[in-house]
Amino acid sequence: MASRSRSLTTDVAPSARNYDPVHVGALAAAVSLAFFRNFYTQGAILLYGDAVAHIHIARRVFDSITPGPLRLGTVWLPLPHILMIPFVVSDWMWRTGVGGSIVSMMAYVAGTVGVFRLVRARTSRAAGWLAAAIYALNPNLIYLQATAMTESLYLALFVWAVIFLDETVKPAESEQIPQRARSLERAAMLLAAAMLTRYDGWWLAGCTLAAAFVFIVFMLLKRPSVAREFFSGLHYRPMRRGLRNAVLLLAAIPALWLAYNRREYGNLLEFVTGPYSARAIEQSTVPASWRHPGEHSARVAARYFLKSVELNLGNGRWQWPLFAAALAGLLISFAGARRFAMWWLFWLPLPFYTLSIAYGSVPLYLPVWWPFSYYNVRYGLELLPAVATFAAVTFESLRRASRRSVWQAAVTAVAIAVLAGSYISVWRATPISIQEAVANSRTRIPYERALADALGRLPRSARLLMYTGAHPGVLQMADIHLRRVVNESNHPQWEQALHDPAAQVDYVVASDGDPVAQSAAGHRDTLVPLAIVESSGQPRTTIYKTQPATRP
Repeated sequence: MASRSRSLTTDVAPSARNYDPVHVGALAAAVSLAFFRNFYTQGAILLYGDAVAHIHIARRVFDSITPGPLRLGTVWLPLPHILMIPFVVSDWMWRTGVGGSIVSMMAYVAGTVGVFRLVRARTSRAAGWLAAAIYALNPNLIYLQATAMTESLYLALFVWAVIFLDETVKPAESEQIPQRARSLERAAMLLAAAMLTRYDGWWLAGCTLAAAFVFIVFMLLKRPSVAREFFSGLHYRPMRRGLRNAVLLLAAIPALWLAYNRREYGNLLEFVTGPYSARAIEQSTVPASWRHPGEHSARVAARYFLKSVELNLGNGRWQWPLFAAALAGLLISFAGARRFAMWWLFWLPLPFYTLSIAYGSVPLYLPVWWPFSYYNVRYGLELLPAVATFAAVTFESLRRASRRSVWQAAVTAVAIAVLAGSYISVWRATPISIQEAVANSRTRIPYERALADALGRLPRSARLLMYTGAHPGVLQMADIHLRRVVNESNHPQWEQALHDPAAQVDYVVASDGDPVAQSAAGHRDTLVPLAIVESSGQPRTTIYKTQPATRP
């Protein structure tokens, strides 16, 4: 088996191997640019309200009455917004959303190259190309990489963290230990970046550290001589230093995030219990008696998440073949546990989202199951690296088992047919992520356009009071800089303006039920209604002009 493995990993000339990642990256970049242009011309890159909000957060770090890093907010982790800042400095890139898409597009290319590199290193060139194709050609990822959503960035960090973890644990001679230590430190940096991108990264880093702890305990109990060598041998010093640095870095990230929340909001767990947390949003948007599918049931939650995975991979009867191939590859990998152990990390989204749906106030609605709606369906895409890599394992195993070239060609043809059939079925039915974005923007975008038109008629130098947590796209559409708007991220100006609007701003934008509307209700004597914007499915919004209070 070992000799056959060597032959599979040397089935191309060295020069071709060296340039393969370049070719993969170039093709991925071409796909990224082509589809970005398509979605941009269709006006589809800002369909997700979350994409608009991510751009808004990045912009307000420097375009604000109170600019600075504390404007990064809470709940959503800061790295995606920090990476967007250089691009949304441009007013045009901010207004159009292009500045938010660039980071996702670069991450998409990096993730594709990473999948190829990982699979190619452990199997064969053909399997590497297949894995890269499964990853890069997924229609839902292609759409999300054209937007300011965080999935593309997180998946790229996830893939590259596993690459360096895989390099850390692969068999090596003692003279290669410094190189393995560098791989460990790089993996830790990528895990830290993932932790600053999505909370999935916290789960990933925690499970990785737990696995390392279990391995060390096992080594102490079963192989004490090896353990003593590891903890005291001079040539293992780089690995010990790398492990120490990794643990310290991964422990520092949540500590810093907790400290930031304590400093800015007075609550260590503001992102969990605050007014913008998932729990608070669910409580404010659904009746108290409502229970989303899978709530308090890990079994149902797992079923819904796995169904979302299938919906992201295919449509109709094509939902299951790629996922089934990945499950087969997972079973095959158990026979080569040492070889594929780090790849098993790609399956961690399954328990993470199962627990999040069941016990973390994270709803997942599917159009094919009750309540027959769209909400967070894109979460199924988090298993795409697992599907791409383990489906390639299945392909490689079948190819190895085929002694004749004609059978190997047949296996390749079937793999291509399954991939093409699955993804063509998605495009024909419209990718589920686009369906979700369209469904959830159907009332938001007309409302924001109408309100933006009304605000666009105000003087360009006017100062506004507006709650931007719900509809930041209004300012984006109206080209109103945030330095002219007192909003909930400005302290103490926000509290002062709510207390006495006429003394702080020229105009007040009050939407029914928001804090500004509550303030306006108590200051009728200093507010003159100018316009009312009403749109189906959205709160009525009144624009007031402020005036000095009349003396009795």
